Amino acid sequence: MRAIAELDPERARSLGGLLFDLDDTLLSHGALTRTAYGALWDLRDAGLRLVAVTGRPSGWGEVIARQWPVDGVVTENGAVHIVRDGAGVARRETCDDAERRRRRIRLAQLVEDVRAIVPEARLTDDVDARRSDVTWDIGERTRLPLERVDAIARAIVDAGARTTRSSVHLHATFDADDKASGAVAFLCASSAKTRVGRSRATRSPATAGTTPRASARSTRRSASPTCARTSGGSPCGRASSPGLRWAKASRRSRGRSSPPVDPPPSRR
Repeated sequence: MRAIAELDPERARSLGGLLFDLDDTLLSHGALTRTAYGALWDLRDAGLRLVAVTGRPSGWGEVIARQWPVDGVVTENGAVHIVRDGAGVARRETCDDAERRRRRIRLAQLVEDVRAIVPEARLTDDVDARRSDVTWDIGERTRLPLERVDAIARAIVDAGARTTRSSVHLHATFDADDKASGAVAFLCASSAKTRVGRSRATRSPATAGTTPRASARSTRRSASPTCARTSGGSPCGRASSPGLRWAKASRRSRGRSSPPVDPPPSRR
């Protein structure tokens, strides 16, 4: 990690976008200040693509994607992506609706199990806006002793779920992604969509005149995303526009940014 102050102008100009967290990064004690919101617009006006990456609910992401100057929002610690879609937004997930329903049933049972073990634990006030996880309040509106938080975490693991812990929430999910893998998957999907649009816009007359079957094969070849995902949900490859570089800002850096990283070239 390097401080933003160490980012020289030439290197800063090479950036194509910024990934940023919300709590304790963009937000100050949960509030979006005028200065922070103005900074987003300044970055957008400078030509940077902006993607929020957060553990907050996908319901929040739908509002943010509609009203903020962002390309999209990676929510619920990587599991649910919200992207702009014309005048509205679209939701992207790593499982279909039937599997999502099954996982939500298992989460509901987990909530009951935790209630029997730690009856004083309370779900967060944003839990109804979530799709892929449930969250207990451990420090936002109430303070739960560490040993009781650990008891909930053990119950989550015993149920076969994954758990992550922030300064204010304890999460439980049956999804495999985290913020890092979810952010990479978002960029891969966005890059693939961009390539499809360019391919359609630049098709030669000969391509436009081919049979529908041949044209479909050609489109699939040109649009094939190189970030195929494994059964575990982790990305096994990355694609990006040539020369595109991203910086990230998160709670861990407290106002610092990691050095920009060039994504590996697309597989041919």
